[in-house]
Amino acid sequence: MTQADRPAPPPGAVIIEVEDLSKDFITPAGKQVPVLRGINLTVREGEIVVLVGQSGCGKSTLLRCIGGLIAPSQGTVRYRGKPLKGANPGVTMVFQNFALLPWLNVFANVQVGLEARAVPPSQRQQRAQQAIDRIGLKGFESAYPRELSGGMCQRIDFARALVVEPDALLMDEPFSALDVLTGANLRADLLGLWASKNFPTKAILMVTHNIEEAVQMADRIVMLSPNAGKPHDPIINDLPRPRDRRSSQFQALVDFLYGIMTGHPETGASSAMARPEVASPDELPLPSASVGGLDGLLKLLSNRGGRGDLPEIATRLSLEIDDLVPLTDAAQMLGFAEVQNADIELTPAGQKWVQAGPAADKEIFAGQARDRAPLVRTIVRALSDAPGGKLSKQFFLDLLEHHFTREQARDQLDTAINWGRYGQLFTYDARDRQLVLTPAAGSAAG
Repeated sequence: MTQADRPAPPPGAVIIEVEDLSKDFITPAGKQVPVLRGINLTVREGEIVVLVGQSGCGKSTLLRCIGGLIAPSQGTVRYRGKPLKGANPGVTMVFQNFALLPWLNVFANVQVGLEARAVPPSQRQQRAQQAIDRIGLKGFESAYPRELSGGMCQRIDFARALVVEPDALLMDEPFSALDVLTGANLRADLLGLWASKNFPTKAILMVTHNIEEAVQMADRIVMLSPNAGKPHDPIINDLPRPRDRRSSQFQALVDFLYGIMTGHPETGASSAMARPEVASPDELPLPSASVGGLDGLLKLLSNRGGRGDLPEIATRLSLEIDDLVPLTDAAQMLGFAEVQNADIELTPAGQKWVQAGPAADKEIFAGQARDRAPLVRTIVRALSDAPGGKLSKQFFLDLLEHHFTREQARDQLDTAINWGRYGQLFTYDARDRQLVLTPAAGSAAG
């Protein structure tokens, strides 16, 4: 049976149900940072559900809550109607990094889950061999992970997950560590197995940041927003299988998803969120984008007449959506570009910056960053009020850690320092670990 032969399944029984789930992490300062808020989700028999969204939106955290690896702060995860009180008994997980036991060969690695479930040795070996044959590992039973390629190791992980015949297979970026061709082949093989009558699991829930991969795989796509993971309405993907990535329908859905991810479709957003000029650093965090990366994107757009199609740009540059989103967010925050659906267009300010000379471009960037980048503005003002125009880096980290995790706080400050240095607003003295206001920035702030 081919993918095209498999009829679209009617809505099946609910395997997994997530109700009003929220998850917070605690910063070193003791403040709760929301990662997920009010998540509701169901996974039914006969469907592939894909979670997409920008880095940091909580996709993997949600998957781990569903797998029972971490507990939600609020809300409930149910498996077959029963609330989880630990590991989910009806699922297995495949991770980006294979997590194989290096001292065991392929045959023994595949049996690990069966052994943990006390399956008798003879039955264990029979089922392991079937899984190995099914996933394309026949002939490699005695090989060790160190002797195999990344693609083969991921096949071992799939075989180990499927051999226990779970109700649902959970996958966290399962193809992202592989090269493009290997990932495409393994994805096609998995879809071929899914289309067959003897696929040993009833549903798949997958996390990815690759929009085209989501459209290729999913029956239903759930996009989490950067705002504490709050999901948009699920998107039904009824494109017939096998799906042609070159078809107009496929590309239209890719463009639609790009538009949601790179735009600002949430309704009811605060005026501060829509106005960088008055937002605080926690309301509008800096995108993780360097000046060099932003400059490259805008120059590419300028050479294309000032506008471009984001999926086409990503494909041409062999980039993922996560590579482009911080750059497009930074361009919008600084007023250098506007994004509408999946199209990006330079603003007059963006054109002026790209075309300016080596001295003028820094002045233009400084003005936009000081006015429209909340953390940069906060740093300039704080340094302007400080004795000698100097404050320790730790001062700003402590402030940021009231609203972000320690890692997020460091990323925010590193980005601000990169922007401030380029615009000659402030510098960073690594020896003294201090941020230092430049004279020109002090005059402008005053």
